[in-house]
Amino acid sequence: MATFIIRRMLSLFLVMFVITVVVFMIFFHTPGIDPTRQIAGRNPSAAAVKEIRHQFGLDRPLPIQYLLMMKKIFITRDLVSYSNQGQKIVPEVVQAVPATLSLVFGAAVIWIIASIAMGLAAAVFKGTLIDPFLMILALIGISMPVFWVGELANLITQSRWHDTFLFHWVPPLGYTPLTQSPLAWFEGLIIPWITLSILYTGLYARVLRANLLEVQNEDYIRTARAKGLSERRVLLRHTLRTSMITFISLFGLDFGALVAGSALVTEVVFGIHGVGYLTYQSLGNLDLPTIMATVVYGSFFIVAANALVDIAYAWLDPRIRPA
Repeated sequence: MATFIIRRMLSLFLVMFVITVVVFMIFFHTPGIDPTRQIAGRNPSAAAVKEIRHQFGLDRPLPIQYLLMMKKIFITRDLVSYSNQGQKIVPEVVQAVPATLSLVFGAAVIWIIASIAMGLAAAVFKGTLIDPFLMILALIGISMPVFWVGELANLITQSRWHDTFLFHWVPPLGYTPLTQSPLAWFEGLIIPWITLSILYTGLYARVLRANLLEVQNEDYIRTARAKGLSERRVLLRHTLRTSMITFISLFGLDFGALVAGSALVTEVVFGIHGVGYLTYQSLGNLDLPTIMATVVYGSFFIVAANALVDIAYAWLDPRIRPA
């Protein structure tokens, strides 16, 4: 197992290197894209363009430009925005990370607990009214767009019913750091957590139910029952554990993508200045260094999530481990 983990971590660094090279080439050496013109503004003189290219190292060989960019992102951390040259990008990304992590972690806890409970209940009560009722609820959750749910939640909690005893405690839109006030942090995120988790709760519940019903017919499940194990032990110890492989795969990909910036819609709707919100602003300004920094950051979380999924696979099913 240790050898497998080491091998997987080494591949993580290799994949990240390839991603940084590809992202650098796309953002800074795609035909028709000239970062110098963006920095210089409209109608710059030839001398001004030459000076800017020299100042930012854009007149140097391509490998040197790549190494300088990586140095500014990972070592000196002094990469500056093209639209606001007094603004350092890496500290801004680091400052936005806690908001995104808080949003995604809280939503993940809700959707994992709720989806496992719904999936188990639907599988256990298969053939009764409870099963289709839960799956209809799950389908409704999948069908509702996140931005619509968020806007509806804001309409109810921030406007129509804000003065009632149900929602008078809901603070204005925005994010309060956990270190500043744990209570305000929780109160400000509980509605965004629920909003973001609705879609994934429905999806994961349906996937888990299907896997549970499929696994129940496997030979090792029948063997466990033949040994006299209780149905509860068979369900939780054997059936659920095997069924969680697909569940974990989905969770790793979705969690990595959300932390990487896929929670953008939720952050924008609720005024949470996380990484997704920062990327949204950078795209509006076409600020290439900021976009690249957020993409590299997001790529790291997606690749790391995939590595953790593979490790979890190997732990749940030793047959997956390579020889």
